[in-house]
Amino acid sequence: MSLDTPHHVDYRDLQPMDAAGKAFHAWIERLDREFSNRDPEHRSVVVRDTLHEIFLGRPYEPPKASDSLAHQALVHSFDPRNATLEPEYYGDIDPEKYGERKPLIWFWMMYDRSPLAINHWLGFRVRYMIARHVFKHCGKDVKIFHGVEVSFGYNLTVEDDCTLHKYILLDDRGEIIIRKDSSISDYANVYSHAHDLNDAQLVTNRRTEIGPLARVTYHATVLSGVKVGEHAMVGSMGVSAKNVEPYHIVTGIPAKTVKVKTIAPESVLKAAAEKQAAKSG
Repeated sequence: MSLDTPHHVDYRDLQPMDAAGKAFHAWIERLDREFSNRDPEHRSVVVRDTLHEIFLGRPYEPPKASDSLAHQALVHSFDPRNATLEPEYYGDIDPEKYGERKPLIWFWMMYDRSPLAINHWLGFRVRYMIARHVFKHCGKDVKIFHGVEVSFGYNLTVEDDCTLHKYILLDDRGEIIIRKDSSISDYANVYSHAHDLNDAQLVTNRRTEIGPLARVTYHATVLSGVKVGEHAMVGSMGVSAKNVEPYHIVTGIPAKTVKVKTIAPESVLKAAAEKQAAKSG
């Protein structure tokens, strides 16, 4: 295909070798069964044992007093009961909801720091399995790349056919809803809480909504309470502090409309043209 020629690109169907595929599926299915038990203690033990196997290559055994202190610290840190994460310090957290999710969030974060995480075929399936236990709702065919982080998890809805690219932050401290067929690109941030300008301890939680069919592109930020409308796009490095109208493309800090998609309904195109004419006149 020559350069500068638009062309439709479908994902290729790539599969591991038979033996690896069977092992991958069996491992994910076993973890899924174990994580279906919502008891935090049970989940913590499963996570501890599994991380020990991932990083040290052998079944879990408690560290001995004769082991180096670094080794003891490493093994103890596999257990989510010995670790804390930033969101659990927040006073507005629901301890019960977060408590049952924390072991899985810890596993997700640690898994993504292991060599296994770079295997996209395996990683997509592991993260999707975990997301179904962590999110408020996770739809069908959601693709999640490595390095995605959430705050509470229980205030996050991701509908069908969405893509969450690598190293994004989904701060669902308030609520985040990502509608069908939407995409959040690499290193983007989506927030659902804001701090008062005069008193940083005064926090307001809001609902932030993306889509459907919307895109938040590379390194962009969507602030709390913003609605990015259907087919809308937040351009790279943009900071969206206000709602983005359907089919509008916004860029800059603060993000403003620079274009309206040509596929927009006639009513949207007409309204945008009239608004631009009023500004110019």
